[in-house]
Amino acid sequence: MMQEILKEIKPVVEEVFQHLHENPEISWKEEKTTQYLVELLEKEGFETQTFKDSTGLVVTVGTGEPTVGLRTDIDALWQEVDGEYRANHSCGHDAHMTMAVGTMLVLKKLGIPKTGRLKVLFQPAEEKGKGALSFIEKGLVDDIDFLYGVHLRPIQEIGNGYSAPAIMHGATKMLKGSILGNDAHGARPNQGQNAIEVMALLVNAIHSIHLDSTIPHSAKITMFKAGGESANIIPGNGIFSIDMRAQTNELMKVLLAEVDRAIQFVAEFSKVQISYDIASEIAAAQVDDEAVSLLAKGIADTVGEEFLAAPILTPGGEDFHYYTLKRPSIKATMLGLGCGLAPGLHHPKMTFDQESMLTGIEILTRTVLNTFENFEGSKKENETVGLKA
Repeated sequence: MMQEILKEIKPVVEEVFQHLHENPEISWKEEKTTQYLVELLEKEGFETQTFKDSTGLVVTVGTGEPTVGLRTDIDALWQEVDGEYRANHSCGHDAHMTMAVGTMLVLKKLGIPKTGRLKVLFQPAEEKGKGALSFIEKGLVDDIDFLYGVHLRPIQEIGNGYSAPAIMHGATKMLKGSILGNDAHGARPNQGQNAIEVMALLVNAIHSIHLDSTIPHSAKITMFKAGGESANIIPGNGIFSIDMRAQTNELMKVLLAEVDRAIQFVAEFSKVQISYDIASEIAAAQVDDEAVSLLAKGIADTVGEEFLAAPILTPGGEDFHYYTLKRPSIKATMLGLGCGLAPGLHHPKMTFDQESMLTGIEILTRTVLNTFENFEGSKKENETVGLKA
């Protein structure tokens, strides 16, 4: 029956993906994307919840316990494509949305949920690391017991046809800072501070940070600007950015403290002011063993045990993990879908095997079914134990 339904919805899946792929919108500006999804889902009989202060939407189906959540991101990146800067779905969010819609359509045809609730989150602004936090602040996940996500994975991590029941993303922080000193004449360097030399010191200071070598981590300068067209002016001011990565939230705290210490040392030594703000940050993965087990069964039931891969360890970030960091009661994990993605995520010409979306839809559908069935089984078991007691 599952295969018949997937075959039936395939033209819709292809049409939805094509539309979303051709109409990308950047974070917090996904107005047309939100409206398209609202119209599509309401036409299919779903009731949607939208927000006056934000893009994105939520669909809830059914009543009772448990509440099983499915989350997808809806924003695109802003990048140069063929010499032009524009919105571009090079991170696969168009596919993620399509799989969420496809899963809803399959579950509807199966009459699921019979008991309990399905809650689907179409979340904005994942690329800014703020979208999940906005949904948390709205209280949209307070009633969710299990939460599943999905992300396309590149060929460097997993082969086409394979799927992993968890993606162990790392924590990230992006710092934006400035150096405030005094310009000087090129012949009188003693009368000012050279922001370029200050930055050279900061590069070396940050490069010298060494923490627990058993846990992947890094900090590096990713942007620096100082000076103008006049080559005989020593620039006293500059701006910079720092990209920080750590595989655990605990090590990220240590790394930030060390980067801050390096900045303060360089500022004092160079006699300049250096200030910075955290422009964006994302929590490291905190996955639940039960959710991972249920997703692994969904993968095995769909593609077979031989295509069930181990959880993926990746230095990339995902704001999905804020849901479990801020609401520890949620049992969550994310499907890592092998789909022949190349040359890599965020590449302007990223491509993948679009047939894999149907595989992802089946895996997510089976995982939702497994979760409802597992809850009912546990409930009956507990009731039997209670009667015997």
